[in-house]
Amino acid sequence: MATTTRMPNRSDDEELTIKEVMAKLKVTRSTFYDWRAKGIAPKSYRLPNGERRIRRSELDRWLESLEDAA
Repeated sequence: MATTTRMPNRSDDEELTIKEVMAKLKVTRSTFYDWRAKGIAPKSYRLPNGERRIRRSELDRWLESLEDAA
Protein backbone atom coordinates (compact mmCIF):
# COMPACT_ATOMS: atom_id res chain seq x y z
CA MET A 1 0.00 0.00 0.00
CA ALA A 2 1.48 3.34 -1.03
CA THR A 3 1.62 6.06 1.57
CA THR A 4 1.02 9.65 0.74
CA THR A 5 2.19 12.68 2.61
CA ARG A 6 -0.57 15.18 3.23
CA MET A 7 0.57 18.68 2.52
CA PRO A 8 -1.32 21.06 4.76
CA ASN A 9 -3.23 23.97 3.31
CA ARG A 10 -1.78 27.30 4.34
CA SER A 11 -5.00 27.96 6.24
CA ASP A 12 -4.49 24.97 8.57
CA ASP A 13 -0.68 25.09 8.80
CA GLU A 14 0.06 26.15 12.37
CA GLU A 15 2.51 29.03 12.78
CA LEU A 16 4.93 28.41 15.65
CA THR A 17 6.93 30.98 17.57
CA ILE A 18 10.66 30.54 17.98
CA LYS A 19 10.01 29.89 21.69
CA GLU A 20 7.59 27.05 20.83
CA VAL A 21 10.09 25.51 18.41
CA MET A 22 12.90 25.75 20.97
CA ALA A 23 10.70 24.01 23.56
CA LYS A 24 9.74 21.26 21.12
CA LEU A 25 13.38 20.66 20.15
CA LYS A 26 14.62 21.15 23.74
CA VAL A 27 17.33 23.58 22.68
CA THR A 28 18.37 26.95 24.04
CA ARG A 29 17.80 30.25 22.28
CA SER A 30 21.55 30.56 21.61
CA THR A 31 21.62 27.11 19.99
CA PHE A 32 18.66 27.91 17.76
CA TYR A 33 20.16 31.22 16.62
CA ASP A 34 23.55 29.54 16.11
CA TRP A 35 21.80 27.09 13.75
CA ARG A 36 20.21 30.06 11.94
CA ALA A 37 23.60 31.75 11.58
CA LYS A 38 25.01 28.52 10.11
CA GLY A 39 22.03 28.16 7.76
CA ILE A 40 20.95 24.81 9.20
CA ALA A 41 17.79 25.82 11.10
CA PRO A 42 14.28 25.30 9.74
CA LYS A 43 13.08 28.06 7.42
CA SER A 44 11.31 30.92 9.12
CA TYR A 45 9.77 34.22 8.18
CA ARG A 46 9.63 37.60 9.88
CA LEU A 47 6.36 39.35 10.68
CA PRO A 48 6.02 43.13 10.29
CA ASN A 49 6.46 43.49 14.07
CA GLY A 50 9.86 41.76 13.84
CA GLU A 51 8.82 38.42 15.36
CA ARG A 52 9.75 35.21 13.57
CA ARG A 53 7.44 32.29 12.84
CA ILE A 54 8.04 28.76 11.58
CA ARG A 55 5.27 26.82 9.87
CA ARG A 56 4.62 23.43 11.45
CA SER A 57 4.92 21.81 8.00
CA GLU A 58 8.39 23.37 7.58
CA LEU A 59 9.49 22.14 11.00
CA ASP A 60 8.22 18.63 10.18
CA ARG A 61 9.98 18.69 6.78
CA TRP A 62 13.21 19.89 8.41
CA LEU A 63 13.07 17.16 11.06
CA GLU A 64 12.45 14.50 8.41
CA SER A 65 15.50 15.75 6.51
CA LEU A 66 17.62 15.03 9.61
CA GLU A 67 16.55 11.40 9.90
CA ASP A 68 19.11 8.76 9.05
CA ALA A 69 18.40 6.86 5.88
CA ALA A 70 18.69 3.35 7.30
